Amino acid sequence: MAPADFTTGARPVRAARGTELTAKSWQTEAPLRMLMNNLDPEVAERPDDLVVYGGTGRAARSWAAFDAITRTLETLEKDETLLVQSGKPVGVFRTNEWAPRVLLANSNLVGDWATWPEFRRLEAEGLMMYGQMTAGSWIYIGTQGILQGTYETFAAVGNKLRAEGRLAAAAEGSAEGPLAGTLTLTGGCGGMGGAQPLAVTLNDGACLIVDVDESRLRRRVGKRYLDEVETDLDAAIAKVQAAKDERRGWSVGYVGNAAEVFPELLARHRAGEISIDVVTDQTSAHDP
Repeated sequence: MAPADFTTGARPVRAARGTELTAKSWQTEAPLRMLMNNLDPEVAERPDDLVVYGGTGRAARSWAAFDAITRTLETLEKDETLLVQSGKPVGVFRTNEWAPRVLLANSNLVGDWATWPEFRRLEAEGLMMYGQMTAGSWIYIGTQGILQGTYETFAAVGNKLRAEGRLAAAAEGSAEGPLAGTLTLTGGCGGMGGAQPLAVTLNDGACLIVDVDESRLRRRVGKRYLDEVETDLDAAIAKVQAAKDERRGWSVGYVGNAAEVFPELLARHRAGEISIDVVTDQTSAHDP
């Protein structure tokens, strides 16, 4: 069987806005708009490939499946339910008006077949789809969806460091955040990792975030999740070190491979050229 083609039929998708229905009821208009919002070019990381975020997290298995889903949602009656299996519509049943309008499941394998090699084989043949958490379920709301939890996590890190005496206490009466006077090094500025620089700076910390894909960094600058992008490592280090010394929040995205940059920064940290307090990573481990 030929490998699955995820791009045939690709085009920009934008959900309807306002109060005018495109489906027969708001019960079906809602999931229709959610699906289309997931693939909006302002939201999805690779919309032509139907990838919303997480490297391979898709909203639909193919463009043909996407078209079939949207056609069905537009005509679904108030007492019918659409079944979707790994991004492909497989049936419509008459249920009742109190039943769900859509039931879907993604990436389900059982027993001895629940392995990455088997999943990849099925995915390549167009028989399976990786849905991440909110891509295949059509409920992705962008990087904002993980910002709160990321912010709270970094705040807890800063509070723990101060409680352990590893950071200088803030001046009495100061309104400084828990990460003031710290530098966080992290990797991955995609749909989930992109929340990290803003979460750090909201806690008044300095952040150096590394991503091999410059477009991801530029996108975060455009959305104000990241302050600036640097392609020169020495310049990037100087900027975040200055922000740390001045106890102000500032984030710099450096274009590079974290697997190469992190060891270099460790060597510089040990040599006293840079002082890093927190190291994290939020790249997609399932999608190397």
